[in-house]
Amino acid sequence: MGPEKPTPEKIVQLPRPSQESSTSIEKALLRRRSIRQYRNSPLAIDEIGQLLWAAQGITHGRDFRSAPSAGALYPLETYLVAGNVTGLDPGLYRYIPHGHRLAQVLSGDRRRELYAAALHQDSVLEAPASIVFSAVFSRSTGKYGKRGIRYGHMESGTAAQNVSLQAVSLDLGTVVIGAFQDDEVRSVLSMQSGEDPMIIMPVGKIK
Repeated sequence: MGPEKPTPEKIVQLPRPSQESSTSIEKALLRRRSIRQYRNSPLAIDEIGQLLWAAQGITHGRDFRSAPSAGALYPLETYLVAGNVTGLDPGLYRYIPHGHRLAQVLSGDRRRELYAAALHQDSVLEAPASIVFSAVFSRSTGKYGKRGIRYGHMESGTAAQNVSLQAVSLDLGTVVIGAFQDDEVRSVLSMQSGEDPMIIMPVGKIK
């Protein structure tokens, strides 16, 4: 396992996302399944970039994204736990929708720590990478009060479905995981105060 130390913020420019494919939305819906077993093969950085764009990418102007957000307040943060991605060093990254970039938070492969935090679910350990959504509810509750918490949950579900359908288009597998120890996930991902983990999505080539 590589080093687990804070790094100066390293910015990685992701490849330009594709806006069309040969997979119709109807076919993606038909083929979407929860996939928990993956081949021991790397993902490509352009595949990772496409998945992250589907999750929270900018689709119009400066702010509008692929997933709807109440009041365009965007309480979600999107992380990538990369272990075996061609063109990307193992590490923990935060997705920056503006500019379609990654900011490295920590260096080193942290899949085993995330696997432990996720109640030792094998898919988290075996996948070459996992996408993790968190929510900063205060971004929404400041305007909507307690109802803003509901909106954050709605948004994370929408983003997760986007990733699931994009994975089908890329011939990849993923699964939505909600069973994990919140505090342990916060620690593994070095989340900030007031940030709550929502969903873990391991992703890889289907076995």
